Amino acid sequence: MESEELEVQLTEAEKLHLRIRQDPHDTEAWQRLIAEVEESGNLENIRDIYDALLKQYPNTPSAQIRYISHFLNNQRTFAEAEHLFKRFLKVTSPSVNMYRYYLTYIRRINTGTDTQSRETIRKSYEFAINSIGSDKDSGDIWSDYIAFLNSGENSSTWEEQQKMDMVRKAYQRAVQTPLDNIEKLWSDYESFEVKLNRITAKKFMSELSPAYIQARSVGRDLTKHVAALYPSEAPLAANSKPELSLPTVPSFTIPERQLVGKWKAYLKWEESNPLMIEEKDKKDLHNRIQLVYRKALVRMRFYPEIWFMAYNWTNSVGKHDEALTVLKTGLEANPSSFLLTFAYAEALEIKKDYAQIHTTYTDFLQVQKVSLAKLQERVDEEKAKLKSGDTDEIAIHTDPDLPNSTESLFSVLNSDLEDRKKEYALTYIIYMRFARRAEGVKASRSLFGKARRDKYASWEVYEAGALMEYHNTQDKEVATRIFEAGMAQHANEKEFVLRYLTFLISVNDENNARALFERVIPTFTAEESRPIWERWARYEHQYGDLEASQKIDKRMAEMYPNDPPIKRFAQRHIYLGLDAIASRDIGARVRKESSSRGDSLASIASTNDRSSNSTSLLKRLPSPEHEKRRGEHGGHKRQRNLSPSRERDRDRWDVPSRRRSPGPIPEKERSFRRNEKERDEEKTVTLPQALSWFIGQLPAPSVFDGPVFRTDDLINLFKNAVIPSTTKPRSPPPPPPPPPRSGGRPPPDYSPYQGPTANPARRRY
Repeated sequence: MESEELEVQLTEAEKLHLRIRQDPHDTEAWQRLIAEVEESGNLENIRDIYDALLKQYPNTPSAQIRYISHFLNNQRTFAEAEHLFKRFLKVTSPSVNMYRYYLTYIRRINTGTDTQSRETIRKSYEFAINSIGSDKDSGDIWSDYIAFLNSGENSSTWEEQQKMDMVRKAYQRAVQTPLDNIEKLWSDYESFEVKLNRITAKKFMSELSPAYIQARSVGRDLTKHVAALYPSEAPLAANSKPELSLPTVPSFTIPERQLVGKWKAYLKWEESNPLMIEEKDKKDLHNRIQLVYRKALVRMRFYPEIWFMAYNWTNSVGKHDEALTVLKTGLEANPSSFLLTFAYAEALEIKKDYAQIHTTYTDFLQVQKVSLAKLQERVDEEKAKLKSGDTDEIAIHTDPDLPNSTESLFSVLNSDLEDRKKEYALTYIIYMRFARRAEGVKASRSLFGKARRDKYASWEVYEAGALMEYHNTQDKEVATRIFEAGMAQHANEKEFVLRYLTFLISVNDENNARALFERVIPTFTAEESRPIWERWARYEHQYGDLEASQKIDKRMAEMYPNDPPIKRFAQRHIYLGLDAIASRDIGARVRKESSSRGDSLASIASTNDRSSNSTSLLKRLPSPEHEKRRGEHGGHKRQRNLSPSRERDRDRWDVPSRRRSPGPIPEKERSFRRNEKERDEEKTVTLPQALSWFIGQLPAPSVFDGPVFRTDDLINLFKNAVIPSTTKPRSPPPPPPPPPRSGGRPPPDYSPYQGPTANPARRRY
């Protein structure tokens, strides 16, 4: 009650500050607070809030431009604006608008026509072009730069020639870059060269034409890539500010994963050197890719995958120190990232910076521990509600993925807590590996001792510590003691018990293994202990005597009375999955082969569906429409006076459940079929082994879900087809009369099969 009254007494700005302290990534609170402070007009408050914002979201262009704009309205604050420009442009801002702001400022304070002012402006343009000139949205900066060079006055022929050379150089650089106005620049360059000399113009244009065509083509592909990633940076109107755009923390929804995929595809495309920049100009290529990565990291700040890609590329081009800086910056933005933490630790290990690795792992464990403590608190709250019997209460939370009932919410949160504990243990295990590699077994033992005292570390730490001791010191006694220490805390974890039992069997410690088995079996239910029973029974079957095998089978029969006796017997005669009793005596292999034949086509269809739509996980089954059509047309097929051999083929490939029950067969036809059958039985045909195997792999006809063609129509089509020849063409025979439209089957549709969901009007059969 007191906290609510205190919150009512706070001002709007104080409430927003409180929200940001509770959640530093609350973008709505940041935007409202920025609007509140800017409206006040207090430069001191504006300075404080933007510094805090850029500390949380470094290199955010919209925030940087809005920050600087407050110091460009008064000449007395130009010095602070210049300081901010140096601060933001020092790390090569990825924003074209930032450089537009910078050039506007430079031209504003250098209004004179003297040589020094023009040289300052020219150098500023060169700085901008070298930094951001490869961005497709920087075309207007190139145009302004060329116009500025052309506007210079010359007092001598030498100065005129110098100016022409600079203009030509600028044009030639611009038309080889995939800019949004590259075609206009190419046209202007051609006019420029023709105006100077038509003969040299033809030479220059023909030499540059391949590079220009390549850049124009790449520009089109570039536009397709970035259109789905971010909007173009159009020039801002005079005295206007960009909308404050802040990156949000991902929740890994499908659209967000798709966006990550598009960014990764775009970055890989840029790395592939689509402009085909030559090896001698690889510096230009590296600068271009580096700029693209800076742009990606600003917008995808909270996606560790993008940071790792940037690190990988930077490291691959030999900039190892810079790559390490990328990882460090990414880790500051994503302190709970396993990917960046492990990558940063490995990079430091290569540099032998062990002290920093210890700091990295210690900080990472602390981040996880804070998160675990908060989650444990929520689990305890939900557990208390369950104990109080208030299970119908609706849980209030902001996560749409969590259920609302208290019971369901407790189950989800508790499961998440267990997963987080295992991830926490994984961090300790990776940390112990590093310590063992770099500093020896004693260092890893020290970390294991710290981990076993940590209440959030799960049983995996004990197993990892035991196996690390065994494989590095070959001392199974120490490893066994570690497992026993784990049993004191995790004896109710069946997976841990199973791992311990497997270890004892692997080191041939039968006495302790048997004692462990007998000790833990009563502590679990029958279903929970089944893996432990199976593991020990497998050991007895393989290495024990017959009496011991029969004894364990008898105990399992009492524990699992629903298991058939033959199953228990067969288990004694299996090795590495080889079960000859099942495959040869029970017919499991035959049934499996029949089933696989019947499912193969459905599996292929399912695979194709998954390749076209990653969210589809169901096998394509025969469509109901197709079933209906086959049933409807079955009677017609019987009525068409088919030959006995064709009728027999139809019966062989049709599934019994799909065949319509035929009417009474005349005696004459029955006799004919009987004679045909006898003749067929007399003809014993032996197929080659390869062909026999191939036929055995064919799917059953029941899974066919495509159109059913009428062979009579196909034969008639081939018979009546007019095939051109070199001889004098004969008059084509009159077309056959069209089939009656009333009654009977509709004409066949030989168009490509579109699948069971296609238009039924087009898919007749």
